Amino acid sequence: MKIIENRRKFFAVSILVICIGIAAMIVQSTAGNGAFRYDVEFTGGTSMEIDMGQECDQEELRQIIEEVTGQSSPQIQQVLGSNEVAVKMQSIDSDTRQQLMAAIQEVYPQAQAGEISDVSATVSSEMQTAAIKATLIAGIAMLIYISLRFRDVRAGASAIIALFHDILVVLTAYAVFRIPVNNTFIVVLLTILGYSINSTIVIFDRIRENKDKFRKNQTAEKIDKSVSQTLARSINTSLTTLFTVGAIYVLGVQSIKEFALPMMIGILAGAYSSVCISGSIWYTLLPKQEKE
Repeated sequence: MKIIENRRKFFAVSILVICIGIAAMIVQSTAGNGAFRYDVEFTGGTSMEIDMGQECDQEELRQIIEEVTGQSSPQIQQVLGSNEVAVKMQSIDSDTRQQLMAAIQEVYPQAQAGEISDVSATVSSEMQTAAIKATLIAGIAMLIYISLRFRDVRAGASAIIALFHDILVVLTAYAVFRIPVNNTFIVVLLTILGYSINSTIVIFDRIRENKDKFRKNQTAEKIDKSVSQTLARSINTSLTTLFTVGAIYVLGVQSIKEFALPMMIGILAGAYSSVCISGSIWYTLLPKQEKE
C-alpha cells in the first residue's frame, strides 16, 4: 500500500468530512437549533415518566406536548416491554405539567404521571466540564505513554492528532444526524479514543520492529510495509466490532441507537485514521533528512 505517497489525499478526505460537520453546526446554529442537539443532561430541563396505560403513537404524543408547552423538539423514549414513556424537554413549571397531563389524558384516559425530575443548569454545566476534562486527561496520558514507549514525542503527537481527528469525525456525526448529546456522549468519546489508539499502537509497533530492515532514507517504504503487514488485523478487528455494534443498532431501542450510531461512525473513523492518517502524520513530522 502506498500510504505515504497518497497521504495528501487522505488528509483531504478527512478535512472535507470535518468541514461538513463545521458547516452543519453553523447552519443549525444560524437556524436557532444549536450546533448540537443537547439532551436534558447537558442543557437542564424536565424529565417525565408517564405510564400511558396502552400503546401510544409517539408522533401523536409529540404533537400534544408541542401544543401544550410550545417546545418544538421534545424527546420521547418508549420503555421496552411496557406502556411507559420517558419524556425529556426544556424546563416547565408545575402548572404546565398539570396542563400537559390533562391534555394527554384526554387522548389516553388511562395515562398516569410517574417520576418527574428537573436537571438544573448547574448540573448540566458540570456534565460538560466533566466531558472536556475526561477527554483531555485521556489524551494527555496517551501522549505521555506513547512518547515514552516509542522514545519519540513525534509518535505520541501523531497518535494524538489522529485521535483528535476521530473525535472531530464523531462530532460531525452528532451535528449532521442530530444525535442527542447526553450521558452516552462521554462514553462514546472515551470508547473511541481507547479503541482507535489500540490499532495505532499495533502499527507503530510494527514500524519499530521493521526499523533495522530498511535504510534510514527508506522511512516511507518502512511505514507502507508496516501498514500492509497489519492491515488484515486492523480490518478484521474493526469489522467484528462494527458487526456487533451494528446488530445493537438494528435491534436496540431508541436510546441504544443513539449510542450505537456514533459508535459505528467512530469505529470506521478510528480504523481509517489508524491505517491512513497516523503513520502519514508521523512521516510528516519527521525531519527532512530522514525522508530522503
